[in-house]
Amino acid sequence: MKSPAITSIAILSFASFTPLAHFAVAHDGHPHVDQSTDHHTPSDKTFMTVVSVGQGAYSYETVPGFGKIPDGSNLGPTHGGVVVDNEGLIYVSSDGPKALCVFNPDGTFVKAMSPSIKGMHGMQIHTEGDKQYIYGAQLSGGKGISPRAIKLDLDGNVVMTIPNKATAEIPGGTRGLTGIAVAPDGSIFVSMGYGSNLIHKFDKAGKLLKSFGGRGQEKEKFITCHGVGIDTRFDSPRLLVCDREKRRLVHLDLEGNWIGEYATGLRRPCAVSFHGDYCAVAELEARVAVLDKEGNIVSLVGDNPNKAQWAKFPVKPAEQKPGIFTAPHGLSFDKDGNLYVQDWNATGRISKMKRVSTAD
Repeated sequence: MKSPAITSIAILSFASFTPLAHFAVAHDGHPHVDQSTDHHTPSDKTFMTVVSVGQGAYSYETVPGFGKIPDGSNLGPTHGGVVVDNEGLIYVSSDGPKALCVFNPDGTFVKAMSPSIKGMHGMQIHTEGDKQYIYGAQLSGGKGISPRAIKLDLDGNVVMTIPNKATAEIPGGTRGLTGIAVAPDGSIFVSMGYGSNLIHKFDKAGKLLKSFGGRGQEKEKFITCHGVGIDTRFDSPRLLVCDREKRRLVHLDLEGNWIGEYATGLRRPCAVSFHGDYCAVAELEARVAVLDKEGNIVSLVGDNPNKAQWAKFPVKPAEQKPGIFTAPHGLSFDKDGNLYVQDWNATGRISKMKRVSTAD
Protein backbone atom coordinates (compact mmCIF):
# COMPACT_ATOMS: atom_id res chain seq x y z
CA MET A 1 0.00 0.00 0.00
CA LYS A 2 1.46 3.30 -1.06
CA SER A 3 0.72 6.65 0.53
CA PRO A 4 1.38 10.28 -0.39
CA ALA A 5 4.75 11.53 0.76
CA ILE A 6 3.44 14.83 2.10
CA THR A 7 0.17 15.89 3.66
CA SER A 8 -0.39 19.57 2.95
CA ILE A 9 -2.09 21.73 5.57
CA ALA A 10 -2.54 25.35 4.60
CA ILE A 11 -4.18 27.85 6.95
CA LEU A 12 -6.23 30.28 4.90
CA SER A 13 -7.46 32.42 7.79
CA PHE A 14 -6.42 32.16 11.40
CA ALA A 15 -7.53 32.75 14.98
CA SER A 16 -5.36 32.09 18.03
CA PHE A 17 -5.81 28.91 20.01
CA THR A 18 -4.87 27.43 23.35
CA PRO A 19 -1.83 25.10 23.48
CA LEU A 20 -2.54 21.40 23.27
CA ALA A 21 -2.85 19.36 26.45
CA HIS A 22 -1.85 15.70 26.72
CA PHE A 23 -4.03 12.92 28.07
CA ALA A 24 -3.84 9.13 28.20
CA VAL A 25 -7.12 7.24 28.04
CA ALA A 26 -7.34 3.91 26.24
CA HIS A 27 -10.03 3.27 23.63
CA ASP A 28 -11.08 0.13 25.45
CA GLY A 29 -14.38 -0.51 23.78
CA HIS A 30 -16.55 0.32 26.76
CA PRO A 31 -19.10 3.11 27.14
CA HIS A 32 -17.69 6.34 28.56
CA VAL A 33 -19.35 9.07 30.56
CA ASP A 34 -18.65 12.74 29.88
CA GLN A 35 -15.48 13.31 31.89
CA SER A 36 -15.13 16.97 30.96
CA THR A 37 -16.17 19.82 33.25
CA ASP A 38 -16.36 22.06 30.19
CA HIS A 39 -19.93 21.38 29.05
CA HIS A 40 -20.04 24.49 26.87
CA THR A 41 -17.58 25.54 24.23
CA PRO A 42 -16.43 29.10 25.05
CA SER A 43 -17.20 31.39 22.16
CA ASP A 44 -13.85 33.16 22.47
CA LYS A 45 -12.05 29.86 21.96
CA THR A 46 -13.95 28.82 18.85
CA PHE A 47 -11.67 28.52 15.85
CA MET A 48 -13.15 30.45 12.95
CA THR A 49 -10.44 29.07 10.72
CA VAL A 50 -10.47 27.50 7.27
CA VAL A 51 -7.81 24.86 6.80
CA SER A 52 -6.88 23.04 3.59
CA VAL A 53 -6.08 19.33 3.95
CA GLY A 54 -5.69 16.23 1.80
CA GLN A 55 -4.32 15.75 -1.69
CA GLY A 56 -5.42 15.42 -5.29
CA ALA A 57 -9.01 14.55 -6.10
CA TYR A 58 -9.78 14.30 -2.37
CA SER A 59 -8.57 17.69 -1.17
CA TYR A 60 -10.69 19.48 1.41
CA GLU A 61 -11.29 22.67 3.33
CA THR A 62 -12.70 22.71 6.85
CA VAL A 63 -16.06 24.35 7.57
CA PRO A 64 -15.70 26.53 10.69
CA GLY A 65 -18.49 26.26 13.24
CA PHE A 66 -20.09 23.19 11.70
CA GLY A 67 -22.36 21.27 14.06
CA LYS A 68 -22.97 23.86 16.76
CA ILE A 69 -25.91 23.35 19.14
CA PRO A 70 -28.04 26.52 19.44
CA ASP A 71 -28.02 26.62 23.27
CA GLY A 72 -24.21 26.42 23.31
CA SER A 73 -24.09 22.91 24.76
CA ASN A 74 -22.00 20.08 23.36
CA LEU A 75 -23.07 16.96 21.50
CA GLY A 76 -22.20 14.81 24.46
CA PRO A 77 -19.67 11.97 24.31
CA THR A 78 -19.18 10.83 20.72
CA HIS A 79 -18.32 7.15 20.43
CA GLY A 80 -20.35 6.35 17.37
CA GLY A 81 -21.01 7.14 13.76
CA VAL A 82 -22.28 9.51 11.09
CA VAL A 83 -24.70 8.93 8.19
CA VAL A 84 -26.07 11.20 5.45
CA ASP A 85 -29.54 10.80 3.95
CA ASN A 86 -30.60 11.31 0.34
CA GLU A 87 -31.61 14.91 1.05
CA GLY A 88 -28.19 15.71 2.50
CA LEU A 89 -29.14 15.80 6.19
CA ILE A 90 -26.38 14.59 8.53
CA TYR A 91 -27.13 12.30 11.50
CA VAL A 92 -24.56 12.14 14.31
CA SER A 93 -24.84 9.64 17.15
CA SER A 94 -23.90 10.37 20.75
CA ASP A 95 -23.67 8.51 24.04
CA GLY A 96 -25.34 11.48 25.75
CA PRO A 97 -28.99 12.54 26.07
CA LYS A 98 -28.98 14.18 22.61
CA ALA A 99 -28.64 10.62 21.26
CA LEU A 100 -28.90 11.36 17.53
CA CYS A 101 -28.43 14.92 16.31
CA VAL A 102 -29.47 16.07 12.85
CA PHE A 103 -27.76 18.90 10.96
CA ASN A 104 -28.26 20.63 7.65
CA PRO A 105 -25.35 20.51 5.17
CA ASP A 106 -24.35 24.04 6.25
CA GLY A 107 -24.00 22.79 9.82
CA THR A 108 -27.12 24.33 11.32
CA PHE A 109 -28.84 22.22 13.95
CA VAL A 110 -32.19 20.63 13.03
CA LYS A 111 -33.12 18.47 16.02
CA ALA A 112 -32.01 15.87 18.54
CA MET A 113 -33.81 12.55 18.88
CA SER A 114 -34.91 10.47 21.86
CA PRO A 115 -32.36 9.45 24.53
CA SER A 116 -33.68 5.88 24.16
CA ILE A 117 -31.63 5.52 20.97
CA LYS A 118 -28.37 6.86 22.37
CA GLY A 119 -25.16 4.88 22.13
CA MET A 120 -25.33 3.84 18.48
CA HIS A 121 -21.74 2.83 17.95
CA GLY A 122 -21.97 2.10 14.22
CA MET A 123 -24.62 3.22 11.72
CA GLN A 124 -25.67 2.84 8.10
CA ILE A 125 -28.49 4.46 6.18
CA HIS A 126 -30.37 2.24 3.72
CA THR A 127 -33.07 2.97 1.16
CA GLU A 128 -35.97 0.52 1.00
CA GLY A 129 -38.53 1.38 -1.66
CA ASP A 130 -39.34 5.06 -1.23
CA LYS A 131 -38.21 5.21 2.40
CA GLN A 132 -34.87 5.51 4.15
CA TYR A 133 -33.93 3.83 7.42
CA ILE A 134 -31.02 4.14 9.81
CA TYR A 135 -29.55 0.88 11.07
CA GLY A 136 -27.58 1.20 14.29
CA ALA A 137 -25.40 -1.01 16.47
CA GLN A 138 -26.63 0.25 19.84
CA LEU A 139 -23.78 -0.61 22.17
CA SER A 140 -24.74 1.52 25.17
CA GLY A 141 -28.43 2.33 25.26
CA GLY A 142 -28.54 2.94 28.98
CA LYS A 143 -30.58 1.50 31.82
CA GLY A 144 -32.82 -1.36 30.78
CA ILE A 145 -31.55 -1.51 27.18
CA SER A 146 -29.23 -4.38 26.35
CA PRO A 147 -26.85 -4.13 23.39
CA ARG A 148 -28.86 -4.58 20.22
CA ALA A 149 -29.13 -3.73 16.56
CA ILE A 150 -31.92 -1.29 15.78
CA LYS A 151 -33.68 -0.04 12.66
CA LEU A 152 -35.06 3.51 12.80
CA ASP A 153 -37.09 5.68 10.52
CA LEU A 154 -35.69 9.16 9.91
CA ASP A 155 -37.72 10.55 12.82
CA GLY A 156 -35.94 8.23 15.23
CA ASN A 157 -38.77 5.75 15.73
CA VAL A 158 -37.62 2.16 16.30
CA VAL A 159 -39.23 -0.10 13.69
CA MET A 160 -37.20 -3.26 14.34
CA THR A 161 -34.71 -4.61 16.83
CA ILE A 162 -32.29 -7.52 16.76
CA PRO A 163 -32.61 -9.81 18.62
CA ASN A 164 -36.34 -10.30 18.09
CA LYS A 165 -38.66 -13.30 18.06
CA ALA A 166 -37.41 -14.31 14.60
CA THR A 167 -33.73 -14.19 15.53
CA ALA A 168 -33.08 -17.40 17.52
CA GLU A 169 -29.97 -17.73 19.67
CA ILE A 170 -26.97 -15.57 18.75
CA PRO A 171 -23.63 -17.28 19.47
CA GLY A 172 -21.82 -15.24 22.08
CA GLY A 173 -24.81 -12.93 22.51
CA THR A 174 -24.92 -9.23 21.63
CA ARG A 175 -22.42 -7.97 24.19
CA GLY A 176 -19.83 -5.77 22.51
CA LEU A 177 -21.53 -5.14 19.18
CA THR A 178 -19.79 -2.37 17.25
CA GLY A 179 -20.63 -2.30 13.55
CA ILE A 180 -23.57 -2.77 11.22
CA ALA A 181 -24.02 -2.91 7.45
CA VAL A 182 -26.94 -3.67 5.14
CA ALA A 183 -26.46 -5.44 1.81
CA PRO A 184 -28.45 -4.62 -1.36
CA ASP A 185 -30.70 -7.64 -0.75
CA GLY A 186 -31.53 -6.44 2.78
CA SER A 187 -29.22 -8.85 4.63
CA ILE A 188 -27.90 -7.30 7.84
CA PHE A 189 -24.35 -7.80 9.10
CA VAL A 190 -23.45 -7.03 12.72
CA SER A 191 -19.90 -7.17 14.05
CA MET A 192 -19.05 -7.96 17.68
CA GLY A 193 -15.76 -6.08 17.82
CA TYR A 194 -15.79 -5.53 21.58
CA GLY A 195 -17.06 -9.03 22.29
CA SER A 196 -16.77 -12.35 20.48
CA ASN A 197 -15.28 -10.87 17.29
CA LEU A 198 -17.86 -12.84 15.36
CA ILE A 199 -19.79 -11.27 12.50
CA HIS A 200 -23.43 -12.30 12.34
CA LYS A 201 -25.54 -12.30 9.18
CA PHE A 202 -29.31 -11.81 9.54
CA ASP A 203 -32.08 -11.67 6.98
CA LYS A 204 -34.09 -8.45 6.65
CA ALA A 205 -36.52 -9.62 9.34
CA GLY A 206 -33.71 -10.21 11.83
CA LYS A 207 -33.48 -14.01 11.57
CA LEU A 208 -29.94 -15.23 12.19
CA LEU A 209 -28.56 -16.91 9.06
CA LYS A 210 -24.94 -17.59 9.98
CA SER A 211 -21.94 -16.44 12.01
CA PHE A 212 -18.29 -16.29 11.00
CA GLY A 213 -14.95 -14.84 12.02
CA GLY A 214 -14.08 -14.85 15.70
CA ARG A 215 -11.04 -13.71 17.63
CA GLY A 216 -7.59 -15.00 16.77
CA GLN A 217 -4.30 -14.47 15.01
CA GLU A 218 -5.27 -16.68 12.07
CA LYS A 219 -5.71 -14.93 8.73
CA GLU A 220 -9.50 -15.33 8.70
CA LYS A 221 -9.97 -14.15 12.29
CA PHE A 222 -10.02 -10.71 13.85
CA ILE A 223 -8.80 -8.70 16.79
CA THR A 224 -11.53 -6.07 17.15
CA CYS A 225 -13.69 -6.30 14.00
CA HIS A 226 -14.80 -2.78 14.73
CA GLY A 227 -16.73 -1.50 11.71
CA VAL A 228 -18.17 -3.13 8.61
CA GLY A 229 -19.33 -1.78 5.26
CA ILE A 230 -20.84 -3.10 2.05
CA ASP A 231 -18.38 -2.56 -0.80
CA THR A 232 -20.27 -2.39 -4.11
CA ARG A 233 -17.28 -1.38 -6.26
CA PHE A 234 -16.83 -4.94 -7.55
CA ASP A 235 -18.91 -7.26 -9.71
CA SER A 236 -20.37 -8.86 -6.60
CA PRO A 237 -20.85 -6.85 -3.37
CA ARG A 238 -18.33 -7.57 -0.66
CA LEU A 239 -18.18 -7.10 3.09
CA LEU A 240 -15.32 -4.80 4.10
CA VAL A 241 -14.21 -5.36 7.70
CA CYS A 242 -12.20 -2.93 9.83
CA ASP A 243 -9.93 -5.33 11.73
CA ARG A 244 -8.76 -2.57 14.03
CA GLU A 245 -6.03 -4.08 16.16
CA LYS A 246 -4.54 -5.96 13.20
CA ARG A 247 -4.47 -2.56 11.46
CA ARG A 248 -6.03 -3.83 8.27
CA LEU A 249 -9.13 -3.87 6.10
CA VAL A 250 -10.35 -7.28 4.94
CA HIS A 251 -12.69 -8.30 2.13
CA LEU A 252 -15.12 -11.18 2.59
CA ASP A 253 -17.94 -12.28 0.32
CA LEU A 254 -21.47 -11.93 1.67
CA GLU A 255 -21.40 -15.53 2.91
CA GLY A 256 -18.38 -14.76 5.07
CA ASN A 257 -15.79 -16.45 2.85
CA TRP A 258 -12.31 -15.00 2.74
CA ILE A 259 -11.36 -12.89 -0.31
CA GLY A 260 -8.25 -11.09 0.90
CA GLU A 261 -6.67 -8.15 2.65
CA TYR A 262 -7.66 -4.87 1.03
CA ALA A 263 -5.25 -2.62 2.98
CA THR A 264 -2.69 -3.18 5.73
CA GLY A 265 -0.49 -1.03 7.95
CA LEU A 266 -3.31 1.38 8.83
CA ARG A 267 -3.63 3.35 12.05
CA ARG A 268 -6.36 1.30 13.76
CA PRO A 269 -9.23 1.52 11.27
CA CYS A 270 -12.68 2.01 12.81
CA ALA A 271 -15.17 2.78 10.02
CA VAL A 272 -15.42 3.10 6.25
CA SER A 273 -17.49 5.04 3.73
CA PHE A 274 -17.54 4.88 -0.08
CA HIS A 275 -17.65 7.47 -2.86
CA GLY A 276 -17.39 6.15 -6.40
CA ASP A 277 -14.27 3.97 -6.63
CA TYR A 278 -12.83 5.38 -3.40
CA CYS A 279 -13.07 4.43 0.26
CA ALA A 280 -12.52 6.71 3.26
CA VAL A 281 -11.25 5.12 6.47
CA ALA A 282 -11.59 6.60 9.96
CA GLU A 283 -8.33 5.72 11.71
CA LEU A 284 -8.45 6.00 15.50
CA GLU A 285 -4.85 7.15 15.55
CA ALA A 286 -5.71 10.63 14.39
CA ARG A 287 -6.24 10.72 10.64
CA VAL A 288 -8.59 9.81 7.80
CA ALA A 289 -7.19 7.95 4.79
CA VAL A 290 -8.82 7.86 1.35
CA LEU A 291 -7.98 4.69 -0.63
CA ASP A 292 -8.48 3.76 -4.26
CA LYS A 293 -10.06 0.51 -5.41
CA GLU A 294 -6.72 -1.31 -5.13
CA GLY A 295 -6.19 -0.22 -1.52
CA ASN A 296 -3.58 2.48 -2.18
CA ILE A 297 -3.79 5.68 -0.14
CA VAL A 298 -4.50 8.65 -2.41
CA SER A 299 -5.19 11.27 0.25
CA LEU A 300 -4.51 11.76 3.95
CA VAL A 301 -6.89 14.09 5.75
CA GLY A 302 -6.46 15.73 9.16
CA ASP A 303 -3.28 13.85 10.08
CA ASN A 304 -2.30 14.89 13.61
CA PRO A 305 1.47 15.37 14.15
CA ASN A 306 0.99 15.35 17.93
CA LYS A 307 1.10 11.67 18.85
CA ALA A 308 0.18 12.50 22.43
CA GLN A 309 -3.35 13.21 21.17
CA TRP A 310 -3.76 10.08 19.07
CA ALA A 311 -6.80 8.01 20.16
CA LYS A 312 -7.38 10.15 23.24
CA PHE A 313 -10.92 10.62 24.53
CA PRO A 314 -10.81 13.73 26.78
CA VAL A 315 -9.28 16.28 24.36
CA LYS A 316 -11.24 19.46 25.08
CA PRO A 317 -12.50 21.85 22.40
CA ALA A 318 -9.89 24.46 23.31
CA GLU A 319 -7.16 21.87 22.79
CA GLN A 320 -8.25 20.87 19.30
CA LYS A 321 -6.86 22.33 16.11
CA PRO A 322 -9.01 22.99 13.05
CA GLY A 323 -8.44 20.45 10.31
CA ILE A 324 -6.62 18.11 12.69
CA PHE A 325 -8.25 15.00 14.14
CA THR A 326 -7.55 13.30 17.45
CA ALA A 327 -9.46 10.02 17.21
CA PRO A 328 -11.63 9.53 14.09
CA HIS A 329 -14.24 6.92 14.93
CA GLY A 330 -17.09 7.35 12.46
CA LEU A 331 -17.39 9.04 9.08
CA SER A 332 -19.51 9.38 5.98
CA PHE A 333 -19.21 10.77 2.50
CA ASP A 334 -22.11 12.68 0.98
CA LYS A 335 -22.98 12.49 -2.71
CA ASP A 336 -20.50 15.27 -3.56
CA GLY A 337 -17.57 13.65 -1.79
CA ASN A 338 -17.66 15.94 1.24
CA LEU A 339 -16.64 14.13 4.42
CA TYR A 340 -18.26 14.24 7.84
CA VAL A 341 -15.98 12.90 10.57
CA GLN A 342 -16.77 12.12 14.19
CA ASP A 343 -13.91 12.00 16.68
CA TRP A 344 -14.13 9.74 19.74
CA ASN A 345 -14.36 12.59 22.24
CA ALA A 346 -15.66 13.30 25.75
CA THR A 347 -17.59 16.47 24.87
CA GLY A 348 -18.33 15.48 21.28
CA ARG A 349 -16.80 16.50 17.98
CA ILE A 350 -18.15 16.46 14.42
CA SER A 351 -16.27 18.04 11.50
CA LYS A 352 -17.23 18.75 7.92
CA MET A 353 -14.49 18.55 5.32
CA LYS A 354 -15.67 20.30 2.16
CA ARG A 355 -14.28 18.78 -1.00
CA VAL A 356 -12.53 21.40 -3.13
CA SER A 357 -11.21 19.19 -5.92
CA THR A 358 -13.53 17.18 -8.16
CA ALA A 359 -10.85 15.81 -10.51
CA ASP A 360 -10.99 12.02 -10.82
